[in-house]
Amino acid sequence: MNDQVAKEFVDQIIYRLEESTRMITLSFDQLSEDDIWKRPNKNSNSVGNLILHLCGNITQYGISSLGKKEDHRDRDKEFAAQDGLRKAELLNMLVDVVDEAKNVLKNLPQDELLRKREVQGFTFSGIGIAVHITEHYSYHTGQIAFWTKQLKDKRSLGFYDGFDLNIKNND
Repeated sequence: MNDQVAKEFVDQIIYRLEESTRMITLSFDQLSEDDIWKRPNKNSNSVGNLILHLCGNITQYGISSLGKKEDHRDRDKEFAAQDGLRKAELLNMLVDVVDEAKNVLKNLPQDELLRKREVQGFTFSGIGIAVHITEHYSYHTGQIAFWTKQLKDKRSLGFYDGFDLNIKNND
């Protein structure tokens, strides 16, 4: 793999991680403390559960696997929680985990992007893990945004306020 391609890949993954963090932060700004642990129904997850789940997943894939650290994840606890952490604590935990994963990615030797390893019983290259982290984070960011819109009866959460999204491509 070419150094320039590897750097561009990592830069784009980091950009997407930062975008999801930005959107979750904007969603959190609109939620109350009580909203964080509300569930749409008994079979669904609260925003708090989704944040715990994202922290667990990003830690397991990005920090433990790519960063070669021991895996201590207890996935079932992420979904069983019904309270215990306040809104600011959850957001700070997520930001810290994402920042640590970004650091691992920034410092990952190029050959580690291609090396295969097992996570949760699946075999992925470092590239596959980076893609998984990004798409998984984005997926749950969408769930958090949707649930925030439902709770607050809003059409938009302001993710792209100030941007003209109708500009046509030049290339």
